[in-house]
Amino acid sequence: MRKSIYQMISPKLHGESRSSYYEGGIVVIILLSLLPLTVKEPNLFYRELERLTSLVFIIDYLLRWLTADYLLKKGKWSFCFYPLTPLAIIDLISFLPIVSFLHNSLRVLKIFRLTRSLRVLRMIRHSKNISILLRVLKNQKDSLLLVSVLALAYIVVSALMMFTIEPDRFNHFLDALYWSTITLTTIGYGDIYAQTDFGKILTMVSAFIGIGVVALPAGIITAGYLEEIREHN
Repeated sequence: MRKSIYQMISPKLHGESRSSYYEGGIVVIILLSLLPLTVKEPNLFYRELERLTSLVFIIDYLLRWLTADYLLKKGKWSFCFYPLTPLAIIDLISFLPIVSFLHNSLRVLKIFRLTRSLRVLRMIRHSKNISILLRVLKNQKDSLLLVSVLALAYIVVSALMMFTIEPDRFNHFLDALYWSTITLTTIGYGDIYAQTDFGKILTMVSAFIGIGVVALPAGIITAGYLEEIREHN
């Protein structure tokens, strides 16, 4: 019985028709669960939709917990480890807000309403392309980490330089960090900008470096994604 349930809720592993129907149904429920978040004051329809979708999430969570040993393959310990897995945590957060309606002592769980938008992350489990992308990020983590460290180092250094060059323009170091970040990422909102010649030169240098900083991770991820696709095919 439990194995049959596991095969139904794990379409990527088994590819059965009922698994495809289950996966498609969950994707529809995820999309429907986002509708109440699009209105400031949900009416009765949206409140009932919230309860219904949350109930489906609860059942889905319990089914996955019930069959955790098939997924994690750690025997009885699987049932202890499963709630700590990233996807299980996302699943739990997706229905915690609705639990607050069950009893007054659970009202504290209303704070998780702020995280209801994270329900969209449940799509990770049901999207083949997102799963591939996550594997790429895992495989290329060393290269991406190196680029990130270099980018952060330059952001701090350029912020320190700008904070020293234009102390009147940047009242706080956080302002300089903000300027450095939006300049390096080539966003350039224009709300904070350099006024001195040295500051303008530093801005131009940061913008040119930013082009490379943005392009490097994109190139690494693209190359890894294409390699993953070739191996999969």
